[in-house]
Amino acid sequence: MSQNTQTSSAYAIRVRAGRRPYGAYVRRRLVNSVFVVLGAYTLGFFILFLLPSDPVAIMLDGSGSGLYVAPEQLEQLRERYNLDRSVVEQYLIQLFSAVRGDIGYSIQFNEPVTDLILRALPATLPLALLAGFVALVVGSAVALAAQGARASWLRTLFESLPALGASVPVFWVGLLLLQFFAFRFPIFPPIGNDGWRALVLPALALSVPSAAAIAQVFSASLSVALAQPYCKYAKAKGCTHWQVLVRYAAKNALPPVIGILGVTAGGLLTGSVVTETVFTREGLGRLTENAVTFQDIPVVQGIVLFCALVFVAVTLIADLAVLALDPRVSLDAKGSRA
Repeated sequence: MSQNTQTSSAYAIRVRAGRRPYGAYVRRRLVNSVFVVLGAYTLGFFILFLLPSDPVAIMLDGSGSGLYVAPEQLEQLRERYNLDRSVVEQYLIQLFSAVRGDIGYSIQFNEPVTDLILRALPATLPLALLAGFVALVVGSAVALAAQGARASWLRTLFESLPALGASVPVFWVGLLLLQFFAFRFPIFPPIGNDGWRALVLPALALSVPSAAAIAQVFSASLSVALAQPYCKYAKAKGCTHWQVLVRYAAKNALPPVIGILGVTAGGLLTGSVVTETVFTREGLGRLTENAVTFQDIPVVQGIVLFCALVFVAVTLIADLAVLALDPRVSLDAKGSRA
């Protein structure tokens, strides 16, 4: 047995014995996550305040009542939502309330922000899950096809698809899908939330950027794995290129794909804003659009906070899965990647 093999075996034994400092790694990531969530919350708050408008005035103008509102009533509404205070005071009030679990009330709907998010989430969650599944299947298929193609022109074609998918706007893909599969060939409904068939086109449009990222990462990881000695040895033993690709290279190239899945999960939620607008679906995306249009600061902040929490949770789970599956990734005593 070679020295490298003995070293790898000894490291694998230490991994199975549970000697990797997962606890320190999780604590380190949780501390970093606090700063990520705080940064997203702060950035979203101050960006909204750069908009030169009054949320209360927008709310009253958008009601369509046409009733005269006295200045005293406007001031009472602004005082109710703390809009009469300075920007820093409003930020600190909302931040401390959010830490206590109180995101506040919507200016537009006069309802708790938590209730609005929970009511919109059942429509967006299946869309994001289906889009993530489609992205994983399509991205993996493109990567395998790129590394498995023997003709150079075909390999170049498949390798160029991820760059193309990452460059096209989601709304443009959605409009193309509507044109072909809803209007010219009425296979799927163009708008609405009714039934699983209404999920197909939005999920396809939403999956394109994530599929492109997965394909690019998986293809590069497969290329590295195919150059390793164990793949060359398998070819020398008589395995075909596709057998080596599927049996040996693919499973060793999976950890980076799991890592990129955690990153793309946040993109699926934020991408639903455009997708649900194009396909006129009610969900978290449409709620975000309406909140930004009416400058409903508590709702926007609540959605930003929710998406940031989902992002840090999913990326942490994905990174822990990579650590568990890939013994080549080591941790030092402080929980940092060595």
